[in-house]
Amino acid sequence: MKVLSVVGARPQFVKLAPVAEALAEAGVEHVIVHTGQHYDAGLSDVFFADLRIPPPDVNLAIGSGSHGAQTGAMLAQIEPVLLAADPDWVLVYGDTNSTLAGTLAAVKVHLRVAHLEAGLRSFNRRMPEEHNRVLTDHAADLLLAPTTVAMAHLADEGLAARSVLVGDVMADVCLRVRDKVLGEGLASVAGLAPDGYLVATIHRAENTDDPARLADIVEALAGMPVPVLLLAHPRLRARCAAFGIELSRGAIRIADPLPYPEMVAAVVGSVGVVTDSGGLQKEAFLLGRPCTTLRTETEWVETLEDSWNLLLPGLGGLAEVAARDMTGVGQAQPYGSGQAARAVARVLAG
Repeated sequence: MKVLSVVGARPQFVKLAPVAEALAEAGVEHVIVHTGQHYDAGLSDVFFADLRIPPPDVNLAIGSGSHGAQTGAMLAQIEPVLLAADPDWVLVYGDTNSTLAGTLAAVKVHLRVAHLEAGLRSFNRRMPEEHNRVLTDHAADLLLAPTTVAMAHLADEGLAARSVLVGDVMADVCLRVRDKVLGEGLASVAGLAPDGYLVATIHRAENTDDPARLADIVEALAGMPVPVLLLAHPRLRARCAAFGIELSRGAIRIADPLPYPEMVAAVVGSVGVVTDSGGLQKEAFLLGRPCTTLRTETEWVETLEDSWNLLLPGLGGLAEVAARDMTGVGQAQPYGSGQAARAVARVLAG
Protein backbone atom coordinates (compact mmCIF):
# COMPACT_ATOMS: atom_id res chain seq x y z
CA MET A 1 0.00 0.00 0.00
CA LYS A 2 1.15 3.53 -0.75
CA VAL A 3 0.07 6.68 1.13
CA LEU A 4 0.89 10.19 -0.08
CA SER A 5 0.82 12.89 2.61
CA VAL A 6 0.25 16.54 1.67
CA VAL A 7 1.53 18.99 4.30
CA GLY A 8 2.50 22.63 4.29
CA ALA A 9 2.27 24.33 7.69
CA ARG A 10 3.76 23.91 11.15
CA PRO A 11 0.84 22.08 12.85
CA GLN A 12 0.78 19.63 9.96
CA PHE A 13 4.47 18.83 10.35
CA VAL A 14 3.78 18.02 14.01
CA LYS A 15 0.91 15.68 13.04
CA LEU A 16 3.01 14.13 10.28
CA ALA A 17 5.71 12.96 12.72
CA PRO A 18 3.77 10.18 14.49
CA VAL A 19 1.88 9.26 11.32
CA ALA A 20 5.11 8.79 9.35
CA GLU A 21 6.46 6.61 12.16
CA ALA A 22 3.29 4.51 12.35
CA LEU A 23 3.16 4.02 8.57
CA ALA A 24 6.81 2.93 8.57
CA GLU A 25 6.10 0.44 11.38
CA ALA A 26 3.21 -0.96 9.32
CA GLY A 27 5.42 -1.36 6.23
CA VAL A 28 3.46 1.20 4.22
CA GLU A 29 5.19 3.06 1.39
CA HIS A 30 4.91 6.74 2.27
CA VAL A 31 5.44 9.71 -0.04
CA ILE A 32 5.64 13.15 1.60
CA VAL A 33 4.72 16.25 -0.41
CA HIS A 34 5.55 19.62 1.19
CA THR A 35 3.66 22.43 -0.52
CA GLY A 36 5.94 25.13 0.88
CA GLN A 37 3.00 27.05 2.39
CA HIS A 38 5.28 27.71 5.37
CA TYR A 39 8.56 28.33 3.62
CA ASP A 40 10.53 29.93 6.45
CA ALA A 41 13.12 27.47 7.80
CA GLY A 42 12.00 28.21 11.35
CA LEU A 43 8.49 27.11 10.47
CA SER A 44 9.38 24.26 8.16
CA ASP A 45 12.77 22.61 7.75
CA VAL A 46 13.66 22.54 11.42
CA PHE A 47 10.46 20.67 12.28
CA PHE A 48 11.43 17.79 10.01
CA ALA A 49 14.81 17.55 11.72
CA ASP A 50 13.63 17.98 15.31
CA LEU A 51 10.70 15.57 15.00
CA ARG A 52 12.72 13.00 13.02
CA ILE A 53 10.37 13.15 10.04
CA PRO A 54 11.76 11.76 6.76
CA PRO A 55 12.64 14.63 4.41
CA PRO A 56 9.91 15.48 1.89
CA ASP A 57 10.03 13.55 -1.34
CA VAL A 58 8.67 16.64 -3.12
CA ASN A 59 8.83 20.31 -2.06
CA LEU A 60 6.67 22.52 -4.23
CA ALA A 61 8.06 25.73 -2.65
CA ILE A 62 4.79 27.61 -3.29
CA GLY A 63 5.41 30.33 -0.70
CA SER A 64 2.96 32.99 0.36
CA GLY A 65 0.20 34.76 -1.55
CA SER A 66 -3.50 35.50 -1.38
CA HIS A 67 -5.72 32.54 -0.56
CA GLY A 68 -6.88 32.13 -4.14
CA ALA A 69 -3.44 32.50 -5.68
CA GLN A 70 -1.78 30.21 -3.17
CA THR A 71 -4.46 27.49 -3.41
CA GLY A 72 -4.49 27.69 -7.21
CA ALA A 73 -0.72 27.39 -7.47
CA MET A 74 -0.75 24.37 -5.18
CA LEU A 75 -3.58 22.74 -7.12
CA ALA A 76 -1.72 23.06 -10.41
CA GLN A 77 1.55 21.70 -9.02
CA ILE A 78 0.14 18.87 -6.91
CA GLU A 79 -1.79 17.20 -9.73
CA PRO A 80 1.22 15.90 -11.72
CA VAL A 81 2.84 14.69 -8.48
CA LEU A 82 -0.27 12.66 -7.68
CA LEU A 83 -0.47 11.21 -11.17
CA ALA A 84 3.17 10.14 -11.02
CA ALA A 85 2.92 8.61 -7.54
CA ASP A 86 -0.50 6.95 -8.00
CA PRO A 87 -1.05 6.33 -4.26
CA ASP A 88 -3.78 4.24 -2.67
CA TRP A 89 -4.56 7.13 -0.31
CA VAL A 90 -3.91 10.86 -0.35
CA LEU A 91 -3.72 11.91 3.30
CA VAL A 92 -4.40 15.55 4.17
CA TYR A 93 -3.87 17.02 7.60
CA GLY A 94 -6.16 19.87 8.63
CA ASP A 95 -7.63 23.21 7.67
CA THR A 96 -5.01 24.92 5.51
CA ASN A 97 -4.90 25.84 1.84
CA SER A 98 -2.51 22.89 1.42
CA THR A 99 -5.23 20.53 2.62
CA LEU A 100 -7.89 21.93 0.32
CA ALA A 101 -5.58 21.96 -2.70
CA GLY A 102 -4.41 18.40 -2.04
CA THR A 103 -8.00 17.23 -1.70
CA LEU A 104 -9.25 18.92 -4.87
CA ALA A 105 -6.29 17.72 -6.91
CA ALA A 106 -6.81 14.14 -5.72
CA VAL A 107 -10.55 13.89 -6.29
CA LYS A 108 -10.17 15.37 -9.79
CA VAL A 109 -7.92 12.44 -10.77
CA HIS A 110 -10.03 9.87 -8.88
CA LEU A 111 -7.65 9.17 -6.00
CA ARG A 112 -9.04 8.38 -2.56
CA VAL A 113 -8.63 11.10 0.08
CA ALA A 114 -8.39 10.61 3.85
CA HIS A 115 -8.78 13.71 6.02
CA LEU A 116 -6.93 13.66 9.30
CA GLU A 117 -8.50 15.93 11.94
CA ALA A 118 -11.88 15.69 10.22
CA GLY A 119 -15.01 17.11 11.81
CA LEU A 120 -13.55 20.15 13.53
CA ARG A 121 -15.86 23.14 13.35
CA SER A 122 -15.56 26.72 14.56
CA PHE A 123 -18.91 27.66 12.94
CA ASN A 124 -17.29 30.96 11.97
CA ARG A 125 -17.82 31.30 8.23
CA ARG A 126 -15.50 34.29 8.05
CA MET A 127 -12.50 32.04 8.74
CA PRO A 128 -10.81 30.69 5.58
CA GLU A 129 -9.84 27.64 7.63
CA GLU A 130 -13.51 26.82 8.25
CA HIS A 131 -14.26 26.69 4.53
CA ASN A 132 -11.17 24.56 3.94
CA ARG A 133 -12.14 21.97 6.55
CA VAL A 134 -15.82 21.78 5.57
CA LEU A 135 -15.09 21.44 1.85
CA THR A 136 -12.43 18.82 2.53
CA ASP A 137 -14.73 16.74 4.75
CA HIS A 138 -17.43 16.69 2.10
CA ALA A 139 -15.03 15.77 -0.70
CA ALA A 140 -12.96 13.16 1.15
CA ASP A 141 -13.58 9.40 1.09
CA LEU A 142 -12.46 8.73 4.67
CA LEU A 143 -12.85 11.07 7.65
CA LEU A 144 -10.42 10.42 10.52
CA ALA A 145 -11.92 12.25 13.48
CA PRO A 146 -9.92 13.20 16.58
CA THR A 147 -12.77 13.43 19.11
CA THR A 148 -16.35 12.39 19.79
CA VAL A 149 -17.41 16.01 19.26
CA ALA A 150 -15.90 15.94 15.77
CA MET A 151 -17.71 12.66 15.06
CA ALA A 152 -21.00 14.29 16.06
CA HIS A 153 -20.38 17.23 13.71
CA LEU A 154 -19.75 14.83 10.83
CA ALA A 155 -22.90 12.89 11.62
CA ASP A 156 -24.92 16.11 11.68
CA GLU A 157 -23.69 16.79 8.14
CA GLY A 158 -24.63 13.33 6.88
CA LEU A 159 -21.07 12.01 6.83
CA ALA A 160 -21.23 9.35 9.56
CA ALA A 161 -20.74 6.44 7.14
CA ARG A 162 -17.33 7.78 6.11
CA SER A 163 -16.17 8.72 9.62
CA VAL A 164 -13.88 6.84 12.02
CA LEU A 165 -12.81 7.97 15.50
CA VAL A 166 -9.03 7.54 15.74
CA GLY A 167 -7.99 10.09 18.38
CA ASP A 168 -5.72 13.06 17.99
CA VAL A 169 -2.28 12.46 16.49
CA MET A 170 -1.01 15.77 17.86
CA ALA A 171 -1.49 14.33 21.33
CA ASP A 172 0.83 11.47 20.35
CA VAL A 173 3.80 13.70 19.67
CA CYS A 174 3.03 16.36 22.27
CA LEU A 175 2.92 13.87 25.15
CA ARG A 176 6.06 12.12 23.93
CA VAL A 177 8.01 15.37 23.66
CA ARG A 178 6.67 16.54 27.04
CA ASP A 179 8.02 13.43 28.75
CA LYS A 180 11.42 13.95 27.14
CA VAL A 181 11.51 17.63 28.14
CA LEU A 182 10.59 16.88 31.74
CA GLY A 183 13.17 14.12 31.85
CA GLU A 184 15.90 16.53 30.79
CA GLY A 185 14.79 19.28 33.18
CA LEU A 186 13.51 22.75 32.33
CA ALA A 187 15.91 25.54 31.46
CA SER A 188 15.37 29.26 30.89
CA VAL A 189 13.85 30.28 27.55
CA ALA A 190 15.06 33.52 25.98
CA GLY A 191 16.48 34.43 29.39
CA LEU A 192 13.15 33.87 31.16
CA ALA A 193 13.16 31.58 34.19
CA PRO A 194 10.56 28.78 34.43
CA ASP A 195 7.23 29.64 36.10
CA GLY A 196 7.71 33.37 35.55
CA TYR A 197 6.38 34.16 32.07
CA LEU A 198 3.55 33.74 29.58
CA VAL A 199 3.87 32.30 26.07
CA ALA A 200 1.98 34.15 23.31
CA THR A 201 1.37 33.72 19.58
CA ILE A 202 -0.80 35.91 17.34
CA HIS A 203 -1.22 35.28 13.63
CA ARG A 204 -4.84 34.93 12.48
CA ALA A 205 -6.19 37.42 9.98
CA GLU A 206 -8.97 38.64 12.28
CA ASN A 207 -6.34 39.72 14.79
CA THR A 208 -3.61 40.99 12.46
CA ASP A 209 -5.31 42.62 9.47
CA ASP A 210 -7.12 45.39 11.39
CA PRO A 211 -4.57 47.98 12.62
CA ALA A 212 -6.71 49.04 15.58
CA ARG A 213 -7.36 45.45 16.68
CA LEU A 214 -3.70 44.51 16.37
CA ALA A 215 -2.59 47.63 18.27
CA ASP A 216 -5.00 46.76 21.09
CA ILE A 217 -3.64 43.22 21.34
CA VAL A 218 -0.02 44.37 21.41
CA GLU A 219 -0.89 47.00 24.01
CA ALA A 220 -2.60 44.39 26.19
CA LEU A 221 0.37 42.02 25.98
CA ALA A 222 2.82 44.83 26.70
CA GLY A 223 0.88 45.68 29.85
CA MET A 224 0.90 42.18 31.36
CA PRO A 225 2.20 41.84 34.95
CA VAL A 226 4.69 39.10 33.96
CA PRO A 227 7.02 38.85 30.95
CA VAL A 228 5.39 37.67 27.73
CA LEU A 229 7.44 35.46 25.42
CA LEU A 230 5.91 36.43 22.07
CA LEU A 231 6.82 33.88 19.41
CA ALA A 232 6.44 36.21 16.47
CA HIS A 233 5.05 34.59 13.33
CA PRO A 234 6.24 36.25 10.08
CA ARG A 235 2.66 37.44 9.44
CA LEU A 236 2.63 39.28 12.77
CA ARG A 237 5.98 40.95 12.13
CA ALA A 238 4.92 42.04 8.65
CA ARG A 239 1.61 43.51 9.79
CA CYS A 240 3.19 45.37 12.71
CA ALA A 241 5.83 46.83 10.41
CA ALA A 242 3.18 47.88 7.90
CA PHE A 243 1.01 49.51 10.58
CA GLY A 244 3.86 51.12 12.50
CA ILE A 245 3.21 49.07 15.64
CA GLU A 246 6.22 48.54 17.91
CA LEU A 247 6.29 44.96 19.17
CA SER A 248 9.25 44.95 21.53
CA ARG A 249 8.01 46.98 24.48
CA GLY A 250 6.66 46.68 27.99
CA ALA A 251 6.31 43.06 29.10
CA ILE A 252 6.84 41.66 25.59
CA ARG A 253 9.99 39.67 24.80
CA ILE A 254 10.21 38.91 21.09
CA ALA A 255 11.48 35.55 19.82
CA ASP A 256 11.29 33.66 16.55
CA PRO A 257 8.94 30.66 16.35
CA LEU A 258 10.63 27.82 18.24
CA PRO A 259 11.44 24.30 17.10
CA TYR A 260 8.74 22.01 18.40
CA PRO A 261 10.63 20.48 21.35
CA GLU A 262 11.70 23.96 22.48
CA MET A 263 8.14 25.22 22.10
CA VAL A 264 6.86 22.39 24.28
CA ALA A 265 9.55 23.20 26.85
CA ALA A 266 8.57 26.87 26.74
CA VAL A 267 4.90 26.08 27.41
CA VAL A 268 5.68 23.57 30.16
CA GLY A 269 7.87 26.21 31.82
CA SER A 270 5.26 28.97 31.51
CA VAL A 271 2.44 30.08 33.78
CA GLY A 272 0.02 30.25 30.86
CA VAL A 273 -0.55 30.77 27.14
CA VAL A 274 -2.21 33.59 25.20
CA THR A 275 -2.90 32.73 21.57
CA ASP A 276 -5.23 32.66 18.58
CA SER A 277 -3.74 29.39 17.29
CA GLY A 278 -5.87 26.27 17.22
CA GLY A 279 -2.89 23.98 17.67
CA LEU A 280 -1.39 25.86 20.60
CA GLN A 281 -4.72 25.89 22.46
CA LYS A 282 -4.71 22.13 22.41
CA GLU A 283 -1.01 21.84 23.21
CA ALA A 284 -1.46 24.08 26.25
CA PHE A 285 -4.32 21.82 27.39
CA LEU A 286 -2.27 18.66 26.89
CA LEU A 287 0.65 20.22 28.76
CA GLY A 288 -1.52 21.32 31.68
CA ARG A 289 -1.17 25.09 31.24
CA PRO A 290 -4.09 27.57 31.23
CA CYS A 291 -4.79 29.07 27.82
CA THR A 292 -6.52 32.34 26.98
CA THR A 293 -7.67 32.44 23.36
CA LEU A 294 -8.19 35.79 21.62
CA ARG A 295 -11.04 34.58 19.44
CA THR A 296 -14.82 34.35 19.60
CA GLU A 297 -14.84 30.55 19.16
CA THR A 298 -12.63 27.47 19.19
CA GLU A 299 -12.59 24.24 17.22
CA TRP A 300 -11.25 22.50 20.32
CA VAL A 301 -14.30 22.90 22.54
CA GLU A 302 -13.03 20.17 24.86
CA THR A 303 -10.34 22.56 26.12
CA LEU A 304 -13.00 24.91 27.50
CA GLU A 305 -14.05 22.42 30.17
CA ASP A 306 -13.18 23.58 33.69
CA SER A 307 -11.74 26.83 32.20
CA TRP A 308 -8.47 25.31 31.02
CA ASN A 309 -9.10 27.45 27.94
CA LEU A 310 -10.98 30.78 28.05
CA LEU A 311 -12.25 32.67 25.01
CA LEU A 312 -11.47 36.37 25.42
CA PRO A 313 -12.04 38.20 22.13
CA GLY A 314 -12.55 41.55 23.81
CA LEU A 315 -9.24 41.56 25.74
CA GLY A 316 -10.94 42.81 28.91
CA GLY A 317 -9.43 41.28 32.04
CA LEU A 318 -6.58 39.60 30.16
CA ALA A 319 -4.03 40.54 32.82
CA GLU A 320 -6.18 38.93 35.51
CA VAL A 321 -6.91 35.61 33.78
CA ALA A 322 -3.89 34.81 31.60
CA ALA A 323 -1.84 33.32 34.45
CA ARG A 324 -4.81 31.97 36.45
CA ASP A 325 -4.03 29.27 39.00
CA MET A 326 -5.31 25.86 37.89
CA THR A 327 -3.85 23.93 40.82
CA GLY A 328 -6.10 21.04 41.75
CA VAL A 329 -8.31 21.33 38.66
CA GLY A 330 -8.66 17.95 36.96
CA GLN A 331 -8.53 17.18 33.26
CA ALA A 332 -10.26 14.63 31.05
CA GLN A 333 -8.48 12.91 28.12
CA PRO A 334 -10.68 13.81 25.16
CA TYR A 335 -7.78 13.53 22.68
CA GLY A 336 -6.71 9.98 23.49
CA SER A 337 -3.71 8.48 25.22
CA GLY A 338 -1.10 8.89 22.48
CA GLN A 339 -1.88 6.00 20.11
CA ALA A 340 -3.86 7.81 17.40
CA ALA A 341 -1.26 7.49 14.65
CA ARG A 342 -1.25 3.71 14.92
CA ALA A 343 -5.03 3.79 14.63
CA VAL A 344 -4.71 5.90 11.47
CA ALA A 345 -2.30 3.38 9.95
CA ARG A 346 -4.63 0.47 10.77
CA VAL A 347 -7.66 2.20 9.25
CA LEU A 348 -5.82 3.13 6.06
CA ALA A 349 -4.51 -0.42 5.68
CA GLY A 350 -7.94 -1.93 6.44
